[in-house]
Amino acid sequence: MPYFDYGYFSHSKKKDKKNSCKNKRKNLMKKRTIVNRIIANDFDKKFYDGLRINGYGGFKYDQRWKIFLKKIIKKYNLTNKSRVLDLGAKKGFFMKDLIDLVPGIKVCGVEDHKYPINNAIKSLKNKIKYVSAYQDIKYKKNYFDFVHAHNSVYRYSLRDMIKIIKKINHISKNSHITIPVYYNEKERSKFLDWSLLGGVILKESEWKQMFKFLNYKGDYYFSGPKSYGL
Repeated sequence: MPYFDYGYFSHSKKKDKKNSCKNKRKNLMKKRTIVNRIIANDFDKKFYDGLRINGYGGFKYDQRWKIFLKKIIKKYNLTNKSRVLDLGAKKGFFMKDLIDLVPGIKVCGVEDHKYPINNAIKSLKNKIKYVSAYQDIKYKKNYFDFVHAHNSVYRYSLRDMIKIIKKINHISKNSHITIPVYYNEKERSKFLDWSLLGGVILKESEWKQMFKFLNYKGDYYFSGPKSYGL
């Protein structure tokens, strides 16, 4: 259960320095209201491809995962014989880049809302499965060589998130989840003001206690206010 940083947020910070995204995020954080959160939680076009204040502001393929997948492929020894699940696959960008880097690898995705599936990369639409909730996925024990869950499990309630972590543990030989952490009340407040999706944010010690209690055997990365430059 080691901490593993494959570089997603450090790469984003470098980009932020070039185009002043940090200041834009802080301004958005001040402007966002409960109405923006209501709109975002529909997980439709307004969240993915509408205004930035309501979500991504245009969720488009840019091949960024190819930068981080090199570390992931090496660490988890992924080959064309491996089976990988992207939990929270959205439009399939992680899947596309992994398939490009490891031709023949067996990759599938899961999503709990239909808009990104309907607007996914065409070649991957039939590889992303819709479920009403991530804990409802059904696969055999250790079915996947690797399960990837980037910023996808924390937005559930604590109760359901626990079920999802247990499910990941059951179906994977290796896994990696990214979850938010705070170290003081100011950081916690910043994250909740920024996040449109709410969900679970815990102290580092609490996450580690949870992982130990649940016997979570996979890897993790702690994101949070600093990761987003807040």
